[in-house]
Amino acid sequence: MRIILLGAPGSGKGTQAKELVSKYGLAHISTGDLLREAVANQTPLGIRAKTAMDAGQLVSDDIVLGMIEEKLSSPETDSGFILDGFPRNIPQAEELDNMLDKVGKQLHAGLLIDVDFQVLMQRLTGRRTCEDCGQMYNIHTTPPRIDSQCDKCGGSLLHRADDNEATIGNRLRVYEAQTAPLIEYYRKQGKLRTVQGVGEIDDIFTTVVRVIESLPSSGGSNSDNNVVSISLAASETKTTVKKKPAAKKKAATKKKGSKKKVATKKKSTTKKKAKKKVATKKKSTTKKKAKKKVAKKKAKKKVAKKKAKKKVAKKKAKKKVAKKKAKKKVAKKKVKKKVAKKKAKKKVAKKKAKKKVAKKKAKKKTKRR
Repeated sequence: MRIILLGAPGSGKGTQAKELVSKYGLAHISTGDLLREAVANQTPLGIRAKTAMDAGQLVSDDIVLGMIEEKLSSPETDSGFILDGFPRNIPQAEELDNMLDKVGKQLHAGLLIDVDFQVLMQRLTGRRTCEDCGQMYNIHTTPPRIDSQCDKCGGSLLHRADDNEATIGNRLRVYEAQTAPLIEYYRKQGKLRTVQGVGEIDDIFTTVVRVIESLPSSGGSNSDNNVVSISLAASETKTTVKKKPAAKKKAATKKKGSKKKVATKKKSTTKKKAKKKVATKKKSTTKKKAKKKVAKKKAKKKVAKKKAKKKVAKKKAKKKVAKKKAKKKVAKKKVKKKVAKKKAKKKVAKKKAKKKVAKKKAKKKTKRR
């Protein structure tokens, strides 16, 4: 079983990959984990990768391809592998196909975990990871029982530096421009399988398992294999039919008539059963669709509430700023009035002083006379 997991950042690829590894014992090749290890160890590739990751950009191909090739050539991938986070564009996918042809490990499927843009934003901004065991939480949807503490091992939860709205928005735009075309690439190869990544993790995983276990081991499409097997069965039945003697034709026709009646009854019962199965399947699918719609509506409502809160907060902030400005204006006016009063007092004092001087001069003149 050799699978590529496709999907936007925050679609749950990592979570589903861990579940698949524990169930089937496959090698999990996560470019994100490989790069984070390189960054933590401060290797030359890790230092180059860190600048791109912090800016919300994709890491260059030459950094990633070397790590992937080493992993694929190791014996741990002989029983199967899951590629998570690679390839991220068409040139990488073509390079990967060439690489897999060389080592004789062709892909069986490209599995897309499909999630709405608004849900992705909510997931990524609220994402928290245990620094000890790697268990993932979300403060909005799956919070831990104790804040900032892992439920499994008690380790502290970390908020990644690149999990902010500006960086996430940039990452999603890059995904739409470069990585989303891979969906069409694997669809043309007949290897694309899609699972809706909204709902409970266990429910999503059961759907993933159902899709994976329906895959042929050769890596071709199911529909082609089914067509081949049906045509072979039909040709075999035709060749094994023998002609009966002419003397037994009447008895044969009677038997055929009775057999036809039994066959028609069987057909009617099988048709009824088939209809019941189809009806139950339709009900289950409609229920699932209804649940998905409810989940999407809830997610949209949460996002709308957050936006409303942000708007209220912005309005309050604007009001505070306006009040401060008004206070400053009032304070300036008071200062101006004080300055004006002082100037007026000085003018009055000067006038009084001039009058006194004038009176003194007048008295002196009268004395002289």
